[in-house]
Amino acid sequence: MPFFIWDPTYIFIIIGLAISGIASSYVKSTYHKFSDVKSSKGYTATQVSRMILDSADLQHVRLEGIRGDLTDHYDSKNDVLRLSETTRKSTSVAAIGVAAHEAGHAIQDKVNYGPLRLRAALVPVTNFGQGVSFPLIFAGVIFGYNQTLIDLGILFFSLTLVFQLVTLPVEFNASNRAVLILKEQQILTSQELSQAEKVLKAAALTYVAAALASFLNVLRLVILFGGRRRD
Repeated sequence: MPFFIWDPTYIFIIIGLAISGIASSYVKSTYHKFSDVKSSKGYTATQVSRMILDSADLQHVRLEGIRGDLTDHYDSKNDVLRLSETTRKSTSVAAIGVAAHEAGHAIQDKVNYGPLRLRAALVPVTNFGQGVSFPLIFAGVIFGYNQTLIDLGILFFSLTLVFQLVTLPVEFNASNRAVLILKEQQILTSQELSQAEKVLKAAALTYVAAALASFLNVLRLVILFGGRRRD
């Protein structure tokens, strides 16, 4: 069975893992590099988040801390922006860039940014697809290579790729908003802004890597099972 033995298409999984690993290492090294560069105005990431949110009439969005390293995120359901332990009290250009990025998501939420809404709608569908995709493919193989079941399983599995592709404009737009706001409100100097932008670009690569990994996984399933017929 292709699920349990080695086949040449495993190279796609290996490549995907390598790409994701390299991207993750790069964003961490870039963040830690610029986490040692303190902003000249001395604002903490929490203060910057509050400034950006208030200027966008988002006073109702609460700020909370969360454990971990680079676990920062905006929770649209509860109107909460959570900053990690390594970010919230830091005055570094890296932390400020990350905080501004998350505030950018809050602004996207306020203005009903289309890709953000689409991504939110895709979450339950994608989770469902992940849960049923391999059982469908496995059932298709068991029942004499039933191509309908197999194709349906591949289709459901492909929803992860769709989700990753929709995520790209959401993240790029949040970073662009962050850079623009930091510049307009003169929170960072031009040199500091350039450094914060490098952190955000490195972070964006992780989403590109995730999309590539998803594509390679879908391609592997198509090669293994797409169009295959019972002998």
